[in-house]
Amino acid sequence: MVSRAHRFVAECDFAVAAVDVPGHGDRPKDEKYDRIATENQARVEAGEEPAPLIAGFQALVARQTVPEWRAVLDAVQELDHVGTGPVGYWGVSLGCGLGVPFVAAEPRVRAAVLGLGGALATAEAAARITVPVEFLVQWDDERVPRTQSLALFDALASAEKTLHANPGMHGEIPAFELDSTLRFFTRHLD
Repeated sequence: MVSRAHRFVAECDFAVAAVDVPGHGDRPKDEKYDRIATENQARVEAGEEPAPLIAGFQALVARQTVPEWRAVLDAVQELDHVGTGPVGYWGVSLGCGLGVPFVAAEPRVRAAVLGLGGALATAEAAARITVPVEFLVQWDDERVPRTQSLALFDALASAEKTLHANPGMHGEIPAFELDSTLRFFTRHLD
């Protein structure tokens, strides 16, 4: 995350905020979320399909993070060196599952890069997204079925949306996709 943020700042002169979700990064562990994640992992190991479990967990966490992220955006835009300029959102995997409801709820977001997420929990929110979207799919994703990713892409109401599909597993987004992201945000946020 930090190296990606550095590129946004150094190459595009964007202000960047990277906000940890509950139980991630430097945030304290959340017993409720940890318990659910542990239960979900046991269910997957017992043979249950992971996509619905992931979607349900992300929907639960989004109820907390969307208001938090809107408050962070309020605070960041009050900084003199940031101001109220256009806002972009970048989030894949959990960042997509939480980002779709955030982008749908936040009118200051003018462009979004999303991906590695599915439509099970977020299709309704995706239908409210009309900003330009660049959407990343890993064709061999073991966590999010391709059909779910494509359904989420289809659910986006954006008139300008592009699908970037690459071979590989969930965490194997090619490095060159960041170059595309930089061009995408430069086009829509400058």
